[in-house]
Amino acid sequence: MIRIVIAEDQRMLLGALGSLLNLEDDMEVVGKAANGAEAIALVDSLKPDICIMDIEMPEKTGLDAAEELKESGCKVIILTTFARSGYFQRALKAGVKGYLLKDSPSEELASSIRNVMAGRRVYAPELMDDMYSEENPLTEREMKVLELVADGRNTKEIASELTITTGTVRNYVSTILDKLEVTNRIEAIKQSKEKGWFK
Repeated sequence: MIRIVIAEDQRMLLGALGSLLNLEDDMEVVGKAANGAEAIALVDSLKPDICIMDIEMPEKTGLDAAEELKESGCKVIILTTFARSGYFQRALKAGVKGYLLKDSPSEELASSIRNVMAGRRVYAPELMDDMYSEENPLTEREMKVLELVADGRNTKEIASELTITTGTVRNYVSTILDKLEVTNRIEAIKQSKEKGWFK
């Protein structure tokens, strides 16, 4: 029997997923959580085989929880509405075994769980396509400048760290904004984080 914990903050969906999986002969939902923190506690106490996790939840997101559960022996499958490549890349780093979208057919979920239990990884095909099409347009140097901006450094501090002039820093920043098609530094940082470009 495959023992499953589900973490989902929408109550109706949580109930529906639980009922659906309990209909499978080889699966049993042993715990339900409304956020990532509860999911971690349930995995610790119940030692399930699989934890199905939404991403955007209160208290602790599914990705934060997946990172904490990386060494737990429980296989994490992300089930979300968000097909964002940044989320997907973070999920891969956290060692999740599956990343599925909520609009996929329900029978796909059960077969994905069985595949993960058999040692395979299951990722939504549209995410794989996105990941390869979303190349980072910034050079290594431009990324370094953006990382320093994200760390809260000002133009003078960045210039001193990279031993370049403040004018050159400003040129880099304006090139970064142009390439990312954004109007300010905050949007540039946000976009780079979402796409998983920060190391």
